[in-house]
Amino acid sequence: MDTQKALDRAIAAWLARAHPTPELARTEWAIQGVALLPLGDRFAAVRMPADVVHAAVAACDRDEVAAALGEILGGSIIYDHRVTGGTYYALIQGHAGLVWAYDDIATCLGHGTYLGVPRLDQQQPPGTYWVIPPRYEGDLCAPRSIIPLVELGRSRLASAEV
Repeated sequence: MDTQKALDRAIAAWLARAHPTPELARTEWAIQGVALLPLGDRFAAVRMPADVVHAAVAACDRDEVAAALGEILGGSIIYDHRVTGGTYYALIQGHAGLVWAYDDIATCLGHGTYLGVPRLDQQQPPGTYWVIPPRYEGDLCAPRSIIPLVELGRSRLASAEV
């Protein structure tokens, strides 16, 4: 059996279990390529505007941004261009969303919120895609690494406006 395929199946199953009906998540992935998954239990997501992220990593090129975010945040990250300017979502532990105290810097989406989560093989545009796909079950970003990234990006944008 192919080890990567088995790992991908395990990761997809882990993601699907965020949904109260995991089979519905699998169906949405099969039909639409994106499943709406509830946040707050299995994982939460920190919303980061693309312009802030690009300023922080000093790059706009998709591959350069992915490399920088992988190094800085170390976990799974989704990009959605449907929001004006684009938005990155860093996945964090669900319980971290309960104690998130930085909504003035970056909004944490948790209980009562759904996120469009792409199929694992959607790793480039068009549509919502993984910038950094999960490498294993529970591959999440460390919340403590997100705030400095967003603060740096905001600072650089503010300096550019002056």
